[in-house]
Amino acid sequence: MSRHAAVTPDAIRTTVLAMLAEAGDTAPASDARFRRIVSVRKLRARLGAGDPATLSRHLNAIEAELVHAGLAGFAVPDVPPAIAAQMRALWEAAVATQLEGIVQLRRETEAMVETATEAQRNAGLKVELLRVELTDVRSQLSARDAELAVARAAFEAAEKRAAVVENTLGQLQTQLKNAETATAESARRHASGLAAERARYDGLSKQLLRETAHQRETFQTERVRLETELARAAERLAAFESLRDRLLNELAEERNSRQHAAAEAAALATVVEQQRQTLALVGTATAKKQAAGGRRPARGATRTTPAAASTSSRRAR
Repeated sequence: MSRHAAVTPDAIRTTVLAMLAEAGDTAPASDARFRRIVSVRKLRARLGAGDPATLSRHLNAIEAELVHAGLAGFAVPDVPPAIAAQMRALWEAAVATQLEGIVQLRRETEAMVETATEAQRNAGLKVELLRVELTDVRSQLSARDAELAVARAAFEAAEKRAAVVENTLGQLQTQLKNAETATAESARRHASGLAAERARYDGLSKQLLRETAHQRETFQTERVRLETELARAAERLAAFESLRDRLLNELAEERNSRQHAAAEAAALATVVEQQRQTLALVGTATAKKQAAGGRRPARGATRTTPAAASTSSRRAR
């Protein structure tokens, strides 16, 4: 809806004239020719927005101006076509300018008529409003007269009540004097009680100050004791930390010695395993020789081979 309001009559007229100029026929000779060049659907697509009913109404007005007003069929006999085309274009431009002036004048006249009609309507409304206001003023005057009568009656009643109030005022003044006397007596009693409370407060304040001083001394003594204990605790903590560092160093040394011993044990186990394998090979070779040589291997069994001697020496180590 907001886009429809953006399409103005001037924009519609400019778009229609541009579409006729693009078609090469700025003054169609007939309604059919005009509708073939310009239609509501083409105009709405060209504008990109607009109410179809509004576009149709403006299009009918433009068609009446261009076709029905006689802006067509200009031709001059015995004139070359080029000159005739130029003359036709000049004539169309002049007529279009004249039609623009006529349309503008018509719009201004319609605007003036609408302004005058609106002014007349506003004047009538103002007259009616003044009449209504006059009626309201008359009603207000009548109401004020009635209120004035009521006010006079109320004033007379108020005078009577004022006399009664004066009598009551005398009585209230007497009561006020009595109340002032009672208030003065109460203030005196209050002052004496306040003095007694102030004396008691001063005594309590002195006692509180003495107790506060005693508590302050006690707190100071306790603070000194706690500071002494804190210093001793700090010394013990420093001793514990030094002991912890020494134990950590000893533990690290013990861990290193254990790792070194484990490495030596692993190396020794490897050497023992190698000697065991060598001894097994030597025993196997000796058994084979005994099986193959009979007595000769038996006599040579008492002899010690170099490999066996080296194995024995390693075991001894």
